[in-house]
Amino acid sequence: MTTAIEPRAFDERIWWRKSLPFLLMHLAPIGLFWTGVRRSDVVLVVALYFARMFFITAGFHRYFAHHAYKTSRAMQFVLAFCASTSCQKGVLWWAAHHRAHHRYSDTELDIHSPIRGFWWSHVGWILCRRYQPTDWARIRDFAKYPELVWLNRYHLVPGVLLGTACYALGGAHSLFAFFLSTVLLYHGTFSINSLMHLWGRRRYVTTDTSRNSFLLALITMGEGWHNNHHYYQSTANQGFFWWEIDASYYLLKILSWLGLVWELRTPSPRVLASNRIADANHTTSDAALVTEGRN
Repeated sequence: MTTAIEPRAFDERIWWRKSLPFLLMHLAPIGLFWTGVRRSDVVLVVALYFARMFFITAGFHRYFAHHAYKTSRAMQFVLAFCASTSCQKGVLWWAAHHRAHHRYSDTELDIHSPIRGFWWSHVGWILCRRYQPTDWARIRDFAKYPELVWLNRYHLVPGVLLGTACYALGGAHSLFAFFLSTVLLYHGTFSINSLMHLWGRRRYVTTDTSRNSFLLALITMGEGWHNNHHYYQSTANQGFFWWEIDASYYLLKILSWLGLVWELRTPSPRVLASNRIADANHTTSDAALVTEGRN
């Protein structure tokens, strides 16, 4: 006799065939033990990590998932293409699943909540069959662009092109540096799903366990201000105060001065002052600010 939970349990096991490239990516940097590590390799790892982290945070996350600013169709494609070199699946897949996470954050319907364990929230959900398809219903706004649909389908193309360029320009050294940078980028990004719901401080009242971390904000170019983000989601900045370093927002400001992006959304003084946990004076009317921040 079968039960309703069995299909879900089956779908949430590791899908080894589809997960093999991801797993092999973690083994590829071992090649550096044979080639040796040059100073230029270290520079390349760091450069590829932070350059692609910016496009994930500013592109996949703040633009495609949250509409935190506006840009042109051409720049929209540039953001999606460059972020896709991170090998974190397609732009529409990424943004749609992230929207689902916010919709059901830390409930049984949350795609990657740590309430189901650190492993699941960090990487387990990515490797299972259940969440392989793109949730088209959640990403209709960007699914109308055929170039993004193409990029979503052939999401490995940008990463393969970048890896090939590294090999062509720097040989095996640079190729293995590309692999190492990509693996570090995986876990830097995934740490927001896992660690930022388990470790850190909370400033604002939210319906989930989101937290802020200065260290993770440095590693992820501003994404570590995760409680800020869950409180008010549709902002281009996630560091709400001057001491909260948010490198992705600083770069977005520069792009806005160049006219490449515009209408960067930021929280109002009222939003910043409301729903503080320390004050314990949040009201039902203040809760409307959270809903406002999702739009």
